[in-house]
Amino acid sequence: MSFSDLAKAADTSIKAEIGPRPFYLLEDLEEGPLKEALSSCKTGPFYRTDFSIAHRGAPLQFPEHTKQSYEAAARMGAGIIECDATFTKDQELVCRHSQCDLHQTTDILLRPDLAGKCTQPFSPAGDGSKATAKCCTSDITLSEFYSLNGKMDGVNTKAKTVQEYVKGTSPWRTDLYATKGTLLSHADSIDLIDQLGAKFIPELKKPAVSMPYQGDFSQEKYAQKLVDAYKEKGIDPSRVFLQSFNLDDVLYWIKNEPDFGKQATYLDGRYRQINPSNPDSFSPTMQELAEQGVKILAPPIWMLLDLDSDNKIVPSAYALEARKAGLSLIGWSLERSGPMQTGGGWYYQTVKNAIKTDGDILKVLDVLAKEVGVKGIFSDWPATSSFYASCKGLS
Repeated sequence: MSFSDLAKAADTSIKAEIGPRPFYLLEDLEEGPLKEALSSCKTGPFYRTDFSIAHRGAPLQFPEHTKQSYEAAARMGAGIIECDATFTKDQELVCRHSQCDLHQTTDILLRPDLAGKCTQPFSPAGDGSKATAKCCTSDITLSEFYSLNGKMDGVNTKAKTVQEYVKGTSPWRTDLYATKGTLLSHADSIDLIDQLGAKFIPELKKPAVSMPYQGDFSQEKYAQKLVDAYKEKGIDPSRVFLQSFNLDDVLYWIKNEPDFGKQATYLDGRYRQINPSNPDSFSPTMQELAEQGVKILAPPIWMLLDLDSDNKIVPSAYALEARKAGLSLIGWSLERSGPMQTGGGWYYQTVKNAIKTDGDILKVLDVLAKEVGVKGIFSDWPATSSFYASCKGLS
């Protein structure tokens, strides 16, 4: 299956449990045709759809990259679930967003037997300096990794003690479901996501320069190891959407694993270098990416949007150029940065003048789907995208 078919890939036989949040957003949406159309769908049915991509699971409320978070995402209708793959000291792949985030996503600092193995032990705040720590998956073995408990992402940089430091959950998230966060290896994630009947979108990371590979391990061997895990488990390549911010990883898969590479996703991290309103700033150009075999491009949501002279949300020049070159688009990440009223609009920064309430997330989603033509949306709360896709008949 090509990514261009994702909007047709809803499985109406698998019902989704979307809960109250989509309706909370709907009530907050301004009166108009969109609110009227979505209101007509309040009774469902709601179903699983590949348009709804789980970003690290369902981390708005569940510890990211944990069994509980993935299961919640699947129940909310996510047809594709992400595992960011980092590696341990014994070079086993595990699901963590960053090679060095264990201090803020697990209880490792509360574990005397493991805290001492961190690259940078805990240092308390004082004399104008912030509290710091740095714990990496490559600091510990897979067996030690399994002994950790996942927690909500965040730290308290004003902390004087470790106990204070690990309590850094954003006020718009919750610790209600953080008492149990079962960590997963990449292989575990394949088994679980397969059992849940969803598809896979694993991300290969690029370790920091300060963390060189050990022995003969390399970025290419890392990229191959990711693919081999799916081959060993007999997963059909059509269910796997490999992704990386490193274009060389994507080109490696295209050349060496074409069955997987033909739907590999280039996560566009050039948002600090290019202006989405100015095609002359795109390097490489959209056409050059397409000529190298790239078929799927995934930028942050804000790069896909712009405002016209009437302050109406419209597709950006970036989005138009990508579609002109024949590239499929997905966006990241819906409901990632908190309530609009408290400054949570980073992902929508190019259209912030048209975003007033949390309900306007549905307005953004509508433009992304109908006018930009995205084939999927990463979300920290997949129920919102599942609700929209079900209502709009993206099956």
